[in-house]
Amino acid sequence: MLSLSKLYYAIEGKPLFENASAMIPTGHKVGIVGRNGTGKTTLFKLIKGDIALDGGTIDMPSYFRIGGVEQEAPASDSSLLETVLMADEERDALLKEAEIATDANRIAEIYQRLGDIDAYSAEARASAILSGLGFDHEAQLRPCHEFSGGWRMRVALGAVLFSRPDLLLLDEPTNYLDLEGAYWLEQFLAKYQQTALIISHDRELLNRSVTGILHLSQHDLTYYTGSYDQFDAERRAKLEQLDSMKRKQDAQRAHIQSFVDRFRAKASKARQAQSRLKQLEKMQPIAAISENAVAGFSFPTPAALRPPLVTIEKGQVGYDGKAILSQLHLRLDSDDRIALLGANGEGKSTLSKLIADRLPLMAGDMAKSSKLRVGFFAQHQLDELVEGDSAYQHNVRLRPEESEKHLRTKLGGAGFNNDIVDMPVEKLSGGQKARLLMLIATIDAPHILILDEPTNHLDIESREALVLALNDYEGAVILVSHDTHLVESVADRLWLVKNGTVTSFDGDMDDYKKFILQQTSGQKPSQSKQIQVKQKKTVAPKKTNPIKLKLLAKDLEEKMDVLNSQKSALETQMAQPNFYNNDGSKIAEVTNRLSTVIEQLAETEETWLETLEKLEDC
Repeated sequence: MLSLSKLYYAIEGKPLFENASAMIPTGHKVGIVGRNGTGKTTLFKLIKGDIALDGGTIDMPSYFRIGGVEQEAPASDSSLLETVLMADEERDALLKEAEIATDANRIAEIYQRLGDIDAYSAEARASAILSGLGFDHEAQLRPCHEFSGGWRMRVALGAVLFSRPDLLLLDEPTNYLDLEGAYWLEQFLAKYQQTALIISHDRELLNRSVTGILHLSQHDLTYYTGSYDQFDAERRAKLEQLDSMKRKQDAQRAHIQSFVDRFRAKASKARQAQSRLKQLEKMQPIAAISENAVAGFSFPTPAALRPPLVTIEKGQVGYDGKAILSQLHLRLDSDDRIALLGANGEGKSTLSKLIADRLPLMAGDMAKSSKLRVGFFAQHQLDELVEGDSAYQHNVRLRPEESEKHLRTKLGGAGFNNDIVDMPVEKLSGGQKARLLMLIATIDAPHILILDEPTNHLDIESREALVLALNDYEGAVILVSHDTHLVESVADRLWLVKNGTVTSFDGDMDDYKKFILQQTSGQKPSQSKQIQVKQKKTVAPKKTNPIKLKLLAKDLEEKMDVLNSQKSALETQMAQPNFYNNDGSKIAEVTNRLSTVIEQLAETEETWLETLEKLEDC
């Protein structure tokens, strides 16, 4: 068991942890969540002993080996497979000793221990891990120095997973994975038998892979059992309950204070007033712990353009004369919300750069309006921010004609308050830099907004704010993200970038996950249809029997009545004063049921309206 007891740690006099305690049972997988800046990474450093506590204790079994991804794998001449194998230090040391040992008893002990730690299957296990992280057999045999830093981060992750530490610490592991790698990691963690702590803002990873959530807030730690969605429902219920209790106490305090103020000077009421004053002093105030809402995102509305925004016929694009994508037949309209799927290296960024006019066509035709504006957000742009310049200076450079007051107001709305708006960008957090880049990408009110991994440095609340902004945005969106929740919440079309071309994927993200798992298991997945660029042909609709439509409409109306009754009953149940006295699992169950009923009701109403339209056409 990992025991965190009464932790106290401060930076420059400001506490990150204050009397914070939690118990993590051995073998549990726990998601670490909290707003950016609450101390998640610092907690890992404290657990590893990299920094010393100012107070409190961290206890764990003496045999615990701690493993984490400190930095990318070195750019060495060792192959990827060798690099991962060397991460099991005991196996590596035993094999080296076996080559030089001469004592028969010691040799026997060495081989006995190699058998105990399953050393002989090590190469197959290491290869399977690397394969799951996106390295085929040929790549596994290449030296590390041939790969970029992002890919070497995957190797470093593979190495720590292979070493099977007793306490696995992962800090945002999906930040350098594609969807395929994230899906594989979910499965790996779900089967991992040792204790694991995972800092992550990926809701789906936390829903599918952990057994508990450790929440960092208000300098404290709170442990919740269950998935992220269960934690979120329970936390919201607690916040609402405490907020209600605080309002009642504030009203009571105001009433007592009013009595004291009115009758303190009256001799006949002085004793009662003094008694009430003592009562007021003894009341322990309920702190307002409701977390401040994160700053939202706001994207300007682009000027209207006639459709289509972009068409590509028989397109081919690549680098240095070598085609990466061919036979592109694509069309983009202003209401499109498209997510690009596919493993890293297949060409998602290449396609994004083509549409953003950062790469030219090598062959084929591309048509678009001369007034088309494209906003492009990419993670690598974090390195393109000008060191020493502030967020305000970056915006002045782009909008020199705008007043200082207007620019500062715009930055304030994006989360850049007076404390950080003039701070050099190198001192900003990753999330703050991402917000600045988002502001820069949308400053010209683009007709197409291309977002390449926009959430890597955003906490969960900021991700939700981004979802709301994208759904309100009136231009086209092209999204590349390993965040399944973001894709499901924003995209209504999926394009698969694979095998040198782009095809539409007919299905949702669950279907895509099955598609990926089929591929990795060697099954033959069903192929998706080729995207068509040309206008859809007008096809005469099949005549529908109006009697059948009327019966269908009646059935849908009855179903809506049932769903509305269920919705009302659940809302009434949740409105009861004692509802939030239930345990967290009960609150989460009712909350999830209400969410499901509302979703089913919306879908049924949409089908009902479509049926009525068909009836009118008969």
